[in-house]
Amino acid sequence: MLASPHQQGAQHGCRRAVITRAYRHDLNGSHLEPGAPQLEVDRVSLTFGGVRALDDVSLDVVQGEIHAIIGPNGAGKTSLLNCISGLYRPDGGRIILHGGDADHSLARARPSRIARWGVARSFQNIELFRHLSVLDNLLLGRHVHMRHRLLPSLWYWGSARRQEIAQRDLVEEVIDLLEIQAHRHKPVGSLAYGIQKRVELGRALAMQPAVLLLDEPMAGMNVEEKEDMARYVLDVNELAGVTVVLIEHDMEVVMDISRRVSVLDFGLLIASGPPDAVRQDEKVLEAYLGQEHTA
Repeated sequence: MLASPHQQGAQHGCRRAVITRAYRHDLNGSHLEPGAPQLEVDRVSLTFGGVRALDDVSLDVVQGEIHAIIGPNGAGKTSLLNCISGLYRPDGGRIILHGGDADHSLARARPSRIARWGVARSFQNIELFRHLSVLDNLLLGRHVHMRHRLLPSLWYWGSARRQEIAQRDLVEEVIDLLEIQAHRHKPVGSLAYGIQKRVELGRALAMQPAVLLLDEPMAGMNVEEKEDMARYVLDVNELAGVTVVLIEHDMEVVMDISRRVSVLDFGLLIASGPPDAVRQDEKVLEAYLGQEHTA
């Protein structure tokens, strides 16, 4: 199903496979064919008092791609992810998650329901349970797939025990993919920052998402940690086939790993397309460099 390279010394565009092995579980929760429309954002608007955080933003994400959303600070990037994941309710517009059997409207749905439909996310700041082990934090990502009653859960027998064993099997494959085997039983709070960010990525991936939203997964990292995280994001996309929507400020990373880039500025979508085209767009240059640099 999946072949996972355990790679060493990888950089953004240079990845070397050392070991490959087959995976038993499909980590991609989408039933769509690669290239099919997966997520549709249609004229979404959001205001906070008199501030317009999003202004008629429209973009499409296709299954199997890495779609980056970039822009200066305060452009509305995280607000858009919050609308998609249900943390914010937009004032107007539609957000549609396309599925194999049915389409789901996300604009007014609860975050818990959106998670069950297949949208997982990470946050700018690490949101893990620091006193729990890496394994326990990853198992929390499986809660949307557990279906047992209270009594068996309290006594850990019957269906509850069988389900946790099955969920543990999938989580172990996430651990292998992200190469955190050595940290499996360590409390998250004792780990280095870069490893904690990898655990947060793993917890979201453990949900078997159709769409994985990553909000600045490389924020606060040094160069080596960024190279490692870029490689793991690529593995999640290329090996597991998971659709990724990525917010990131490191333009080198964005241009190296993304298939499509959308640019926000003051809540407006000013450009969207392949990385090379966006890199040369005059509106993008003006947003990042200022009018005097583009004249």
